[in-house]
Amino acid sequence: MTYDINRDELMHVLQNLIRINSVNPYLDEDGPGERQIARYIAERLQASGLLVRFQPINDTAANVIGILNGTGGGKTLMLNGHMDTVSAKRMEIEPFEPRYESGRVYGRGSLDMKGSLAAMIAAVEAVKRSEISLTGDVILTFVADEEFKSIGTEELVKEYTADAAIVCEPTNLDIGVVHKGFAWIKCEVFGKSAHGSRPQEGVDAIVRAGRVLREIERLCEQLGAKEHPIVGPPSVHASLIGGGTELSTYPDYCKLELERRTIPGETEAEVMAEMEAIMSRLSGEDEQFRARYELFFLREPFEVSTEEPVYRCLHQAISNRLQRPPKVAGFSGWADSALLQGAGIPTVLFGPVGEGLHASSECVEFESLVDMAHVLAETIIDFCR
Repeated sequence: MTYDINRDELMHVLQNLIRINSVNPYLDEDGPGERQIARYIAERLQASGLLVRFQPINDTAANVIGILNGTGGGKTLMLNGHMDTVSAKRMEIEPFEPRYESGRVYGRGSLDMKGSLAAMIAAVEAVKRSEISLTGDVILTFVADEEFKSIGTEELVKEYTADAAIVCEPTNLDIGVVHKGFAWIKCEVFGKSAHGSRPQEGVDAIVRAGRVLREIERLCEQLGAKEHPIVGPPSVHASLIGGGTELSTYPDYCKLELERRTIPGETEAEVMAEMEAIMSRLSGEDEQFRARYELFFLREPFEVSTEEPVYRCLHQAISNRLQRPPKVAGFSGWADSALLQGAGIPTVLFGPVGEGLHASSECVEFESLVDMAHVLAETIIDFCR
């Protein structure tokens, strides 16, 4: 196979992407969203000769789809990456002015995941320049809102499908085949307001919420007995708490918001049953205990077989480039891979090396992006030819 990754262009695109503020407005009210970065990517893909389409989502969010058409009859491969980032406030570095130092590129989104977006573009541009004949199509999908509710990929799968997909989240150049899901749960605990000097008239909602927290701690210990061989046990933690009106008043309301991380095989029904058991137990211990709960957002866990053709193609390409077989890895967070797999597209995760996901200092190792682009190009040629 003859193709060439243009290192200078890879660096140029990465730096330009970092300079564009694409902070998710659902996470930071000052975030502008993805419209500007979407325009930049679309113009780059059009200049490279790809067919480009937009999927508008709302006032700040849009997906960009770039398609390299094959001659027909082959398998279609989708590469997926998100354009949004978490907030850049309180960073130790200048978030939108990329800095190259000791082999690393620093800036908000450098690792999560503008480095991967640049590598995706570099790989497809290299394949197109090579004039290697593909029978299948390559679909580059640059999506919005992965950092919050993934409305971008939810919209994407309504119109686009493929024979396989690679989600280009950072995996240290190994292959991610599994990640946890999550459920967000709201628990409201009710009391009775009264003057702080009249305990016989009041019911303290915050103290009773503490009983829920005690049960959540116990549940977390119980969940430790479950174990997935790659991503470990499921978990639960209290994320947010609020209640009370003033120091001299018994609080009549307290709200807890919980996150339950799930492993493959666990279901929504199991999570709901855990909460129901907690509420029943506390109600049985105290007739004044009143609470209700609601599971208000759910994302399923993800797992894919290592027998999938896309896994085998990617494994071979990594082995060829790095001269070592990749590890079979788990991804620590949730990713759009679960939505793609749920839409019937066999999906794996593959991305670069770096540090500082969502942290005050974020960087990606540039050589890992060069390696990543080579691996993606070889996988495209193998899978789509």
